[in-house]
Amino acid sequence: MKIKVLIVDDSALIRSVMREIIGSQPDMEVVGVAPDPIIARELIKQTNPDVLTLDVEMPRMDGLDFLEKLMRLRPMPVVMVSSLTERGSEITLRALELGAIDFVTKPKISIQSGMQEYADMIADKIRAAAKARVRARPSRSAEQAAGGGNEALPQIRNPLTSSEKLIIIGASTGGTEAIKEFLIRMPSDCPGILITQHMPEGFTRSFAQRLNNLCKISVVESAGNERVLPGHAYIAPGHSHLKLVRSGANYMTQLDQGPPVNRHRPSVDVLFQSAATCAGKNAVGVILTGMGKDGAQGMLEMRNAGAYNFAQDEASCVVFGMPREAIAVGAAHEVLALQAMPGRVLAWLAEHGSRALRV
Repeated sequence: MKIKVLIVDDSALIRSVMREIIGSQPDMEVVGVAPDPIIARELIKQTNPDVLTLDVEMPRMDGLDFLEKLMRLRPMPVVMVSSLTERGSEITLRALELGAIDFVTKPKISIQSGMQEYADMIADKIRAAAKARVRARPSRSAEQAAGGGNEALPQIRNPLTSSEKLIIIGASTGGTEAIKEFLIRMPSDCPGILITQHMPEGFTRSFAQRLNNLCKISVVESAGNERVLPGHAYIAPGHSHLKLVRSGANYMTQLDQGPPVNRHRPSVDVLFQSAATCAGKNAVGVILTGMGKDGAQGMLEMRNAGAYNFAQDEASCVVFGMPREAIAVGAAHEVLALQAMPGRVLAWLAEHGSRALRV
């Protein structure tokens, strides 16, 4: 069975490009195109699509308003098509909060040389969306009530543990929300955290700012050459791999614009491999929801270097790709639901952190 896709975009040119890209995939078919959400609503009833591609900014009804209603009344996999602007990134991040599976930036029509790569990316994201777990979204009041993580979490009382231990996180599809759920429950004195989330340039800064406003810890887009401090999280920018390096007694961040790894830059494998080399048993690895296998080999290298690793379980993943691959190669010590992950990571650090440092 082919994946049935409905395209919703107010630009006739973008609709045409998307139709051509999707229609050329052997496992997909375009069942309809709509210039606005009003027409899209009728086409959804008529065509029963498997995946919707939805423009962020449209006439007659805002893309976010439409998405919010859709995820409440008829939840389905949605891939947002976003303009590469600050406003576009803010709206896109809100769309992911509302339940969109993933997003792509609008194609640069004038640059034909990269169109095949762009087409492959769109096709991959639609395939992942078609397999994703779509959940009805809670109301904003319910989100706010649940968002604080009010349960008592283990405390890391040894300051040496906080300054020497590190939490290293990798994620892709569905990861923006998973990372948020993890970070909002981190105490202000938690170990330093390094994060690679597959996300284009221009979106990672907005993502970091959004998290910084929600969390007890400080969250920034990494600029490179920063000392990794407790109570701080550093997110790989969309244009570079993020690496952990050592400078004397300090852990530092380093940015690398080398070629993509596993088709990604930033790559989770690059971050995990650097943590294996530099931090060894002082690292705790966390692999969250995502499509593909990026991070599996790097997490195995972390385990072999003495790190302790956690993988998100299938039931709580939007896409059980990256965690599944890490589990398959034997890289994960524990497999946990996302909700249980922050508390368990902190408990392990509280129990084992100072002991590992004395080895």
